[in-house]
Amino acid sequence: MSVFVTVGTTRFDALVRAASSPVALSLLAELGHTDLRIQYGSGEYVPFDAGAGGSAAARVPPPLRCEAFDFKPGLAEEMAGAALVISHAGSGSIMEALALRKPLLVVVNDQLMDNHQAEVAEALAAQGHLYYCSPGTLVETLRGADFSKLRPLPPVKGEKFIGLMDETLGFDRAA
Repeated sequence: MSVFVTVGTTRFDALVRAASSPVALSLLAELGHTDLRIQYGSGEYVPFDAGAGGSAAARVPPPLRCEAFDFKPGLAEEMAGAALVISHAGSGSIMEALALRKPLLVVVNDQLMDNHQAEVAEALAAQGHLYYCSPGTLVETLRGADFSKLRPLPPVKGEKFIGLMDETLGFDRAA
């Protein structure tokens, strides 16, 4: 079983550090995951890289195999092959994972001001489509989450999607 962690095009070192921490790695192995792939984007922290000075590779518990990369032209293949997706709160990444019907844990960047992404994650979590947390509560959330209880997001297109998001966030398009 594989886990895919993505920060999209953003820099979110706190998520990358949390997902590659010794406690997180041990928990993922304990939960039966065998592969962890982290897309770290434009961040400064590169996990599992001996050249980065603090490689996590030496502390990866067997049988977990870990790999990290910065960017790829698309992430659909990575998401499609994952048993679990852990994503930043970007709406594109969220919708891509939900469209693929992947169990999803969204990690909200609690350092951002006026964080509308957090509102999207909270609303979708309240509807039972995903779990969400902050980098500091990633391990605790992973430990307590029952991903089998998540509800698939109904397929949405164009105006219906915009209307769903407006409704979810409480926006009044008529105003």
